[in-house]
Parts: sequence; structure tokens; C-alpha cells
Amino acid sequence: MKVINIINSRKKPFVSFELVPPLKGSDMSKLYQSIEPLMEFEPPFINITYHRDEEVFRENQDGTFRKVTITKRPGSVAIAAAIVRNFSVEVVPHLICGGNSRQKLENDLMDLHFLGIHNVVALRGDAIPVRKYFTPEVNGHQYCCELVQQINDMNQGKYLEKELTDVVSTDFCVGVAGYPEKHYESPNLHTDIMNLKTKIDAGADYIITQMFFDNQKFYDFVNQCREAGIHVPIIPGLKPLSSTKHIEMLPKTFGIDLPEELMRQIRQCCDDKSIYELGMKWCITQSTQLLQYGVPAIHYYTMGTAENVKHCYT
Repeated sequence: MKVINIINSRKKPFVSFELVPPLKGSDMSKLYQSIEPLMEFEPPFINITYHRDEEVFRENQDGTFRKVTITKRPGSVAIAAAIVRNFSVEVVPHLICGGNSRQKLENDLMDLHFLGIHNVVALRGDAIPVRKYFTPEVNGHQYCCELVQQINDMNQGKYLEKELTDVVSTDFCVGVAGYPEKHYESPNLHTDIMNLKTKIDAGADYIITQMFFDNQKFYDFVNQCREAGIHVPIIPGLKPLSSTKHIEMLPKTFGIDLPEELMRQIRQCCDDKSIYELGMKWCITQSTQLLQYGVPAIHYYTMGTAENVKHCYT
């Protein structure tokens, strides 16, 4: 079932989750163990993140360096197929522009189509760590709206090879990301919302937001989206803090703020265990207030840990 149809058909809010694929060299058991405790909430869909290849420099015997491309995690198509085989839940793999050509993306979409998976989240992706700015692949997409347009074209039976005959149209539902505190590369929130509108105009069906810790920023974001002519469903994304590392890593990695009241309470914590408990408490409060606000669903970022997340939805 398409995510947009799930959203429109549900009379009550629901919960969905986002999971990280296992590292290369491991098996699926760890991911399955993350999914199993979440199934008690009967999530209608689960998102699977995509991690592009990375470039590292390794030293040769003569002292020079060579650039090496490494893959840390398996692709989302294989992970999606494995989850569908083992759980009664819709799976939503992420597709990203970064590291992929148009041809590679079309092939992945065809694989998903043949597997009967008709939900995706389209993202641009970040620049690789050794580069300061995002650079598309040869014959790739610079912007997410271009990927959304490619998917929408396939839904209309338009493929990259114009000579194809008797083609079958795909039937993908497309989600995209929204940033209540703006994308870290955007000069301001208004510009970022205009960029979001280009993704909706290209054919995206709904929005899932980046994590945030101040609900007022989400409320303001929704209002500004509506004023800009964006009328698709907007699902808030939440992540409970669980360690001291998160306090440093999350704002830097995702370009988000931690509210002063949250930081005040964090400063009263004596160890990671107390931060873990505070993170759940704060997320529970966020969830309760968002449900009262009338959101269609809440999307939780597990980042490989499901235990604290499952306590946050009331």
C-alpha cells in the first residue's frame, strides 16, 4: 500500500520508524532484532536509510597515496527485499542522488518495481567527507527535485531510453525531506521552503521532517509551508537523545539546535544513563504535544537503537 494512501485512510495518527542497514560483513540479524520490538506498534511502514560509498586515501609502499572507494553498508534494495520477506510491513527505501547516475537510479527503481515495493524517499544526500561541497555523479542529479521528476516520469512510462516500446508505467509513492530549522546549506528558511516546494511540484506525495527538539519550530514550519502553497501531509521526525555523544554530534551533523531548557536539564545529568532517561522523557513530551496538535503520524529515527524509541510513543 502506498504511504500517501496509508496517511489518507487512517482516522487516527500512527507511528513509523527509520532504520539503518547493518554494516558490510555482518548479517541481517541485528536489523531484525531492531525491528521486532517495534512491531508491537503495528507500524504501517518502515524507512531504510541509504549510505553512499565513501572515498578514502590510503598510503602506498612508496609513500604516495591512492584514492579508494569503500562501501560500508549494503544497498537499500536488498535490505528492503529482506524485510518484506520477514515482516508484514511496507518498506520505504531511501534513494539518493549522491554517488548515483540516472541510469543506476532507474535500475534500482526497476528492481523495486519488480519486487512489488512502491514506496521510496528521494533525497539529494550529503557531500562525501573528503569534499566540501556536494558533487553529482557523471549523468547524475544535482538536486533532489530532479530525482523526484525522474521517478514521476517513470510513473508516466517515460524512461531514459526513449526508444523503448510497450513500456509499463511504475507506480511509486515519493516522500521527501523537510527541515524545520532549514537545511544546513540553505541561506535561510524561506529559501529552503521554496526548494521544498520544487520537490512537491515535481511530484512528491508527502514530507517527513528532519529531527527537531523544539515543537514550536515544527509548528512554524508547517504554517510557512502552507503559506507557500505546500499542501501535502507533513510528518514530524523525532529522535530521543541517548548519550553525551548525541549532544555534540546531532547539532553538528544535522544542523539542528538543542533548546536551552533541554540543555539546562542536560547539565543536571551526571552520566549517560540519566541523559538516556531525559532523552526519552523529552521525546515523550514532544510526541504527546504533536499528537494534540493533530499530526497524521510521528516518524522516529532509531539510528540502530530501538529500545528507547519504543517508549516514546504514547
